[in-house]
Amino acid sequence: MSESLRDQLLKSGLAAKFKAEAKPAKEQHKKPPLPERARPQVAQQKKPASAAHEPNLAHAYAMRAKQEKDEREQTQRDAERQARENRERKQKLANLLNGKELNVDAADTPRHFPHGNKIRRIYCTAEQIGQLNRGELAVVQLAGRYLLVTREIALQAQAINAPALVLLCDPDAPTEDDVPADLMW
Repeated sequence: MSESLRDQLLKSGLAAKFKAEAKPAKEQHKKPPLPERARPQVAQQKKPASAAHEPNLAHAYAMRAKQEKDEREQTQRDAERQARENRERKQKLANLLNGKELNVDAADTPRHFPHGNKIRRIYCTAEQIGQLNRGELAVVQLAGRYLLVTREIALQAQAINAPALVLLCDPDAPTEDDVPADLMW
């Protein structure tokens, strides 16, 4: 079998020779310790101006970590502020619409309208459908429900929260196609 390099060096006597030479070299570089008062004061070496301003790698990582942490905290604060503003808008809208909805439980005629890439419906009376198509009434969404309200209330709701206004017909607008708005589907 083959012997390890160490074994071969020991057999040839080179390993002992290197060990013997290495010890005096180490002892040679050692200086006896000086007493505390006899130690000379070593002035701090000044770094060159370019090196003094270069941050070391650990400092750069720490700065980057702090910056990322600050950005995460700022994003969280912004999200919390946005959520608080949304809650306040919803509360104002609920207060505005409280008791002002014109939905009738006995209404049996559906009025279809597009909202959120889907066709939605609200049930109205025959008189309300005419008013809705003329722009006298509007549809506002609150907490997942579609409420029928007057035009003035709808415009106030739009001022509070624009996406809440779902349907408000403009009687003066030209028709996009030849289908009347009050067509029953």
